[in-house]
Amino acid sequence: MRKAFDVVMATPIPGRLRIGLRFSWAGITEADWLPATTPLRAPRTPKQKEAVAQLKAFLRDGKTKFSLSLDLQGTEHQLRVWRALLAIPPGKVRSYGDIARKVHSSPRAVGHACRTNPIPVIVPCHRVVSADGGLGGYMGAFAGDPLAIKKWLLRHEGAISE
Repeated sequence: MRKAFDVVMATPIPGRLRIGLRFSWAGITEADWLPATTPLRAPRTPKQKEAVAQLKAFLRDGKTKFSLSLDLQGTEHQLRVWRALLAIPPGKVRSYGDIARKVHSSPRAVGHACRTNPIPVIVPCHRVVSADGGLGGYMGAFAGDPLAIKKWLLRHEGAISE
């Protein structure tokens, strides 16, 4: 059984209006989109309060950059991809192929690492799009709620106008 989220906060994103955060002593270990009915849970520690403050700042201004302690756990390949995602500035996008070339991998493997990203928004997998100009997927989905979240985030950052 998974432990409860340490923090649950509201977001202005339509549909799934909450984001939950889990922390270790080293930093954020997980973030997840949650239904609007999920009870809010206030931050208690300085690290949690800073994460909420930075997320709120980002949700007000999509150009805000994060400077949070992360405790990313994954394979060496996943960690290389996630570090490459962290280097994409707000309002910019990269293709799966761009990231694959940077980490010496394949676009499909990059897509899998994006799908398994444990800290979406802060590790910005939403900034990775298809080489053909399409948005690609988000959270393993190519339609529906997850893609609507990706579109909202990219519009919020000024990366797309549709």
